[in-house]
Amino acid sequence: MNPKDLPVDPVVTAAAIGQSDCGLLSPLLRAPVSAARVKETEAKIDGVVIGELLALTDEGLTALVRYPGQAGSAALRARSSVDLQGPHIGSSVVLLFERGDRERPLVVGVLRGSAGWPLVEQPAQVEVDADGNRMIVNARQQLVLRCGKASITLTRAGKVLIEGSYVLSRSTGVNRIKGGSVQLN
Repeated sequence: MNPKDLPVDPVVTAAAIGQSDCGLLSPLLRAPVSAARVKETEAKIDGVVIGELLALTDEGLTALVRYPGQAGSAALRARSSVDLQGPHIGSSVVLLFERGDRERPLVVGVLRGSAGWPLVEQPAQVEVDADGNRMIVNARQQLVLRCGKASITLTRAGKVLIEGSYVLSRSTGVNRIKGGSVQLN
């Protein structure tokens, strides 16, 4: 049998892989196309489907997923709206499909298991209280507001650190200023 006569999955061609070296992941990306699969791809998927994250490729930018009722056994390349990490591999993921196309999954979430947060570090806990008149943001150790080269840091010890290439400061109390040059008006 000539290898050129074998059916090729149009979704997982070398162009779709982006010419990247998939190494150990290449068996996940290969599957023969059958007439049944072509018919199943014509039916659209509306709504949410729970699938499984099998692997991450392209330096973690592309997810490989599988879902129940999927035609064929090959993993599908999926885009993601969430930050997927190595510990998520093997987890259940929430999938939507672009224009209902079964071959274009989009990971929109990771289902949490009974073990709790799957990553090594939990995200930082910040408390925000806003009532329309004022907003209070609380952090345990340090709060930093940063924009380009400018930053304002508030520490737990009560220090306020202001850094920038140009600083304008007004105070009714003591005002200490440290910089390359200081202009007082």
